[in-house]
Amino acid sequence: MIVPAGRINKLFGTEGGVMLSLYPAFPEDFTTDTPLRVTIDALEVPLWCERFERRGQSGATATFADFDTERRAQELVGLEFRIEMNGEEDDDEFYLEDLIGFAVVAEEAGSSSGRAATAAGKLCGTVTDYYDSDANPLFELEIGGRQVLVPAVEEFIARIDFEGRTMHLVLPEGLLTLE
Repeated sequence: MIVPAGRINKLFGTEGGVMLSLYPAFPEDFTTDTPLRVTIDALEVPLWCERFERRGQSGATATFADFDTERRAQELVGLEFRIEMNGEEDDDEFYLEDLIGFAVVAEEAGSSSGRAATAAGKLCGTVTDYYDSDANPLFELEIGGRQVLVPAVEEFIARIDFEGRTMHLVLPEGLLTLE
């Protein structure tokens, strides 16, 4: 996972050195064989540290390969950098296709109708498939004997219970009745 890790604040010295502000996410055990990543002209550029020296808890000085002059280093001033993190933070990661087979409780926001639903106006069913698409990822739900496609977007997912294998959706009114 690539996370924001700090900002390049100003020049330091005359040989391309810079001062860095480090965010709390910056790893304590950082080594120079891990590149810092910045975006320059809409391109992700890895910055390989030739020298990195911590200055207190949230600061550091660094020099980067290919940025060995004051003029070149000036191009980096003001940029936020990111770093690839490994380890325990990936434990919470899951894929939407992992939700296939989960029981689903779906309710329509602002809906007062109770067709094929429980008394509270909630529809119950199962996630039967997931269609992965950059433009429009979809869950296929089976609710009341019907197959319904629902956008697989964070805004519609109210809660996921991985232990109980259930998902609660709050959907726009009318979405479940589209043909």
